[in-house]
Amino acid sequence: MFTLYFAPGASSMAVHIALHEIGIGFEARPMSFRRNDMQAPGYLALNPEGKVPTLVIDGRPLTEVAAILFYLARRFPEAKLLPRDDLEAEAQALSWMSFIASTLHPARARGPDYAKAVWGIADRRLGNGWAIGNYSIADIHLFRLYWRLASSLKLPPETFPHLTAHYDRMMARPAVQKTIEIESEAGYELPA
Repeated sequence: MFTLYFAPGASSMAVHIALHEIGIGFEARPMSFRRNDMQAPGYLALNPEGKVPTLVIDGRPLTEVAAILFYLARRFPEAKLLPRDDLEAEAQALSWMSFIASTLHPARARGPDYAKAVWGIADRRLGNGWAIGNYSIADIHLFRLYWRLASSLKLPPETFPHLTAHYDRMMARPAVQKTIEIESEAGYELPA
């Protein structure tokens, strides 16, 4: 049994998408920034950092987007979210997710020039396809962050053409559409 604690539009969206890609049943627990749900004692007992996502697996919490995505891809290999028996491709997926978490995610806090520079690196690195050749957890992780950036900054498509094309491919996926529909209904509370 899986339970996903998520805040609509937050980084937890990546895990939400992956669960829909895999097609397994799970309980969705939307959290509210406005109500300060992540600081409630019951939630802090699951995730002492007081952030989302948290995926509870048979009563045991797992936190951090990259770790949860990796776990889901390895636990459900039939979903093909990570290459099988290809150590280098697996390492490339982890490289992308590390870059996303450590460089792209905090980029806006370092200012617009820095953000534009590192997103330019991501655009060039991505090229004209999926992050590691085939669709993977790296694409899901990258999409969620670019979705947020593009939505909040209203970037012209030519700013990052490869990321824009990737975004369009992702938006066409049924799992992404379903996740956005569910999270929209729950209500976005993200700061601008």
